[in-house]
Amino acid sequence: MKPAAVLFDMDGTLVDSERIWGIALTELAARAGGTLSESARLAMVGTSSADSMRIFRADIGQPDRPEAPDLAWLTARVRDMFADGLVWRPGAMELLLAVRAAGIPTALVTSTGRELVEVALKTLGVENFDVVVCGDEVKRPKPDPEPYRTAAELLGVPIGSCVAIEDSHSGVASARAAGAAVLAVPAELELEPVDGVHLRTTLTGVDPLFLAALLV
Repeated sequence: MKPAAVLFDMDGTLVDSERIWGIALTELAARAGGTLSESARLAMVGTSSADSMRIFRADIGQPDRPEAPDLAWLTARVRDMFADGLVWRPGAMELLLAVRAAGIPTALVTSTGRELVEVALKTLGVENFDVVVCGDEVKRPKPDPEPYRTAAELLGVPIGSCVAIEDSHSGVASARAAGAAVLAVPAELELEPVDGVHLRTTLTGVDPLFLAALLV
């Protein structure tokens, strides 16, 4: 038995890009004359750009700060760092290639916007995904189930026969609510055991057979 599809989150799951976001947000806070707290940064992991910027403004004590200029600067800064190449998370590249070799459809399901995802795909390989669902291409981003349901619909497979791989609270909540089997591999955040969510410390050693067993 094989999953109908494997649905991969991007930041913190496939690549170590959360560190890049942290650098850029810290720099943005300094430009605004503030300091970004560690708790606020962690609260942003896996959230939409709108939610992240709301957390950012509240944390630096400027709730009425205009969003558009900050988001434009942040996007440009992260794009430049993404362009330097992204570091794969342990076991992630091997798993992605094994899933592709097994003929299992794949989707990239991320809260990151399309502009940055296109840069990240130069590392990830656009050919490795049958479908890409970006955070700015859905009406209700994670933790809403819409991103994962959209990916399954675009692939033409039942979401209940898919495995989603995530690293954040909002991503796990999104995939779980959509009805996928969920493999959670925390990066920056500690994730508590939840019914229906399988926890591992790394993707090293995970293969298509392991993923298929999550659907039993």
